[in-house]
Amino acid sequence: RMEIIDASFLGNGTNITAFLCDIILENDTIFCLEEPPYSSKDFHQIIRILLYCLIFLLSMLGNTLVITVLVRNKRMRTVTNTFLLSLAVSDLMLCLFCMPFTLIPNLLKDFIFGSAVCKAATYFMGVSVSVSTFNLVAISLERYSAICKPLQSRVWQTKSHALRVIAATWCVSFTIMVPYPVYSKLVPFTKYNNTTANMCRLLWPSDIIQQSWYTFLLLILFLIPGIIMMVAYGLISLELYRGIKFDASQRKSSRERKASICSARYEDGDGCYLNKTKRKRKMPLQQLSAASHSKIDRARSSSSSANLMAKKLVIRMLVVIVILFFICWTPIFSVNAWRAFDTASADQRLSGAPISFIHLLSYTSACVNPIIYCFMNKRFRTAFLATFTCCTQQQPPAMRGEVGDEEEGKTTGASLSKCSYTHMNASAPP
Repeated sequence: RMEIIDASFLGNGTNITAFLCDIILENDTIFCLEEPPYSSKDFHQIIRILLYCLIFLLSMLGNTLVITVLVRNKRMRTVTNTFLLSLAVSDLMLCLFCMPFTLIPNLLKDFIFGSAVCKAATYFMGVSVSVSTFNLVAISLERYSAICKPLQSRVWQTKSHALRVIAATWCVSFTIMVPYPVYSKLVPFTKYNNTTANMCRLLWPSDIIQQSWYTFLLLILFLIPGIIMMVAYGLISLELYRGIKFDASQRKSSRERKASICSARYEDGDGCYLNKTKRKRKMPLQQLSAASHSKIDRARSSSSSANLMAKKLVIRMLVVIVILFFICWTPIFSVNAWRAFDTASADQRLSGAPISFIHLLSYTSACVNPIIYCFMNKRFRTAFLATFTCCTQQQPPAMRGEVGDEEEGKTTGASLSKCSYTHMNASAPP
């Protein structure tokens, strides 16, 4: 995703059956000597266009809905959702600045937007990727603090702190991506039919600078964030797993305690059943109290089972988050590093469909992030229905209170609040 310029605007992102010809670089002009005709060229282009359009529309729709719901619902403005809002903005910017300026030049075999757009597009591409990655790391650290260290996190985990962190991520991203507009330039070349076109390309002063840059990006935008997310979500999963084991042991000891009480009563002669004469002498209030205690026990059992299932779903969701992060990002960052150290070999092996679909795979992160972090959250889904349903004003007051008071931890998603974190952490052994 970061190296769209060198890979796809050069023609490497084109279809594998098109423009496979000898390239001669001479006086900053590229001459394509031959284009072999292939019958499947149009079919491959149609498939690629459809996939790009599908990912683009899903990303635009998903992130726009997330931004709308979080902005219009004051009850949704939690610490975690503040980071999710920043993530949605960066993913939306990625969608707008990456996909059109990758697909259209590849289809036209010409960057028709001019030098200013070339510099701006490459710059905002890098910024959007950087902000998105940093936001994912911030979310993982925020969740780790809230679950594993709930008491300490209450001191500093506030909305103002989240806003400062988000502002810092955007400022750092805008700063470190300055080399993109500086070294992005339009390079003219002559196509196979003797027509002149342009490509938006990063022209580095030397190979050492280029290799250092992509090594730097590989570390700060992939390896280090990936390791941090793995460790943070791993510790969260371990904490939740301990809570699951603790709940199971509590239920087991409760059953054993009830069984021992029942056995003691049976040895006294009455068994587990009360004497009829004694039951008749009981006051109705006592009978009502006994029945209410029985209902409370059943409610607690049901709540415990629901809490156990929620914890298991959260663990699964955290595993999915880490897996999808590496699936979306590993190919493109590996390709960028490969091209930096061995450009000729990488261009030869990845030209055409491979590099095109690797870019498309990286773009899917902007599509799946809203689904993982928001739409799989019960509270977010409720707020979404309340925002876009015409019958919102007819909703009972009790329902509105339930929507507002429901904690994010009582969901099947991974976006949990500090209260649910504390509850889960309290159930785990020290």
